[in-house]
Amino acid sequence: MRTKATVSLSPAGKVRLRGTLEEIYRKFNRPEWISPDPLECVLPYRDPRDREIAALVASGLAYGRVRQILKSVRSVLDRLGESPRDTIEKSSRSRLERDFSSFRHRFTTGTDLVNLIWGARGLCLMYGGLESAFLAGATPGENEVCALEAFLEKMTEASGSTVRNSLICRPADGSACKRHWLFLKWMVRSDSVDPGGWSRCDPARLVIPLDTHMHRIGLALGFTNRKAADLKSALEVTRSFAEIVPDDPTRYDFVLTRFGIREDLRLEDLLEKCRAAALDIHSTEDGHSREEKKR
Repeated sequence: MRTKATVSLSPAGKVRLRGTLEEIYRKFNRPEWISPDPLECVLPYRDPRDREIAALVASGLAYGRVRQILKSVRSVLDRLGESPRDTIEKSSRSRLERDFSSFRHRFTTGTDLVNLIWGARGLCLMYGGLESAFLAGATPGENEVCALEAFLEKMTEASGSTVRNSLICRPADGSACKRHWLFLKWMVRSDSVDPGGWSRCDPARLVIPLDTHMHRIGLALGFTNRKAADLKSALEVTRSFAEIVPDDPTRYDFVLTRFGIREDLRLEDLLEKCRAAALDIHSTEDGHSREEKKR
């Protein structure tokens, strides 16, 4: 799916805004700024085979109050043990249903969780791992929307359940699929925060995990004017970030969303800083920036 960005940045504007974003990235893209975040539950897993299972669980439950998210994620991963991959491959469905019979995270039930885990197990056994399963649906030259849709469809089939699962959203329904893009970002990107683990996927094809904080930032910068934080909005915001960093459009996701998650950072301060950087760099209808017209 393609959509046209709502603004275009002049060459000078791209440099200027990227400079501001890089300043924020250098300051906040550090492990000490992660907490509180479900990512902290994923980082202890050194083996990518285990990390992708932990990341799938942690991202799937990443909705609601962050303290409750951390509590729920930890309760699941504790039961899956030191090697979640080995645990799910050696477990029977009945064993998993018994282990998570009392699990509840907001409107996610133990059944939803088991279906997710069982679906992941099926893909691991079929493809050797979740990365290979994901790449099986990739289309050269496109962003990963189609690959994600195919991946989620295969996971649903492997789960053996046709009941709607609160842990699985579908791009085909127009959902921003924030939690699924978060999972992919964790596994595909690798820096001081994102742990990586997948080596064959291209960060340039990722889509922004659009939550309410990133949607508000996108609106403030003119990257989207859509009121709904849906897939079209996510693609518009992603395209605008891709104008600044073509090879890594989700580069600033972590540092920007810190301002909506942490109590010691104010989103209003971030928006003021970004708006100041973006001032007079949006193209006008005739293709010239306001900055250029002044000259």
